Amino acid sequence: MQLTREEEAMLNGKYGEGTAFAMKVLVAIGNAFGAEKMVDISRAHVALSNQEADLWFVERLVKGGARCKVPPTVNPAFDLEYFQKHTHLSPKDIETIQRTQKAYKEIGAILTYSCTPYLEVNIPRFGEIVAFSESSATPYINSVYGARTNREAAQSALCSAVTGKTPLYGFLLDENRKGDILVNVEADIKDDFDYQLLGYATPPLAGHGVPVFVNMHQNITPEQFMNLGAELATSGSVALYHIVGVTPEAPSLDAAFHGEKPQREITITNEVLQKVQEKISAKPGKIDFALFGCPHFTIKQVREIAEMVAGKTLKAKLWIMTSALTKELAKKMGYLEIINDVGGDIVADTCWDQPCWEFLSNKRGVTDSAKMAFYSKRRDMEFIVRSVPECIEAAIKGVVQ
Repeated sequence: MQLTREEEAMLNGKYGEGTAFAMKVLVAIGNAFGAEKMVDISRAHVALSNQEADLWFVERLVKGGARCKVPPTVNPAFDLEYFQKHTHLSPKDIETIQRTQKAYKEIGAILTYSCTPYLEVNIPRFGEIVAFSESSATPYINSVYGARTNREAAQSALCSAVTGKTPLYGFLLDENRKGDILVNVEADIKDDFDYQLLGYATPPLAGHGVPVFVNMHQNITPEQFMNLGAELATSGSVALYHIVGVTPEAPSLDAAFHGEKPQREITITNEVLQKVQEKISAKPGKIDFALFGCPHFTIKQVREIAEMVAGKTLKAKLWIMTSALTKELAKKMGYLEIINDVGGDIVADTCWDQPCWEFLSNKRGVTDSAKMAFYSKRRDMEFIVRSVPECIEAAIKGVVQ
């Protein structure tokens, strides 16, 4: 790679061992992908995992004196105070979260602890070059905003935050942002849940590449974009998609494909979506809990649940995971009180893929999130996957019929 004098100085240790290590990682990535040079970034998001390898990496950078040149937002860990009060945490889990929080604070991250910072505090402009990890964030950044990021690992995004640099390759280049696969949507896409199923269904049929959706309605909400991208990334590692007439780089079919023909074409029908739901969902029956917020719920989604449960009695415990900002809004607007009154709760700063939820092992839940159901395969839990209204009905009755 062709490095500037400043980049060579970082690599050679002028700014400390930690910065040198971060630049070494980025150079290795750039060489692996054939990048000719580095470019500046203006934003970053680090999908911290609160797990041993991630913690080892950030602590190594901190011990080497590294500090973030571009302060990144960070993914969920968990609210230690809440889970110590309501569940049993092992001493190891407590130590790990405390060390994680300490390390990311010292390195200069913005401690948002949210998987949806792109809706609140870390919103790029069209064409802006950034370094985002996190499965729902990357497709949202690339597709909805038209900013540019590769599908970063937590570690590579953190290295970019430290150095302010990223290798120029992949989705940062015009030629790699064109569509490859034409996706004819013949299914009835009506609500947020349909976007979950559409996103999960597409990659196994489409294969690797950039999908271009046609026959979609024009008034897609942020929640629907979020659901679509999260599931595309879960079942197929998709970092960029286009919706003709909706997303900024696809004003027309010709623009989406950069004037070329699609490599292949698929069709998504109602039958396809039904089969996907059956595949990812456990069989109907009794449930122990309802869990939402993978990705984190917005204030709109919290309000909708509050309206559904108001004055009701729940037979299954209900949790909503969201950002601290959204939880504070829910408190101010009375939604938290409504949900608490029926036996539910809103939990900030956490993710389903965290050890704080291990107390639900060997139990059965209901959720609207295909991504959450996918994560549960790593644990002794199972989810029935339904739309939010169906999940709330199940929480009230204690059963999915």
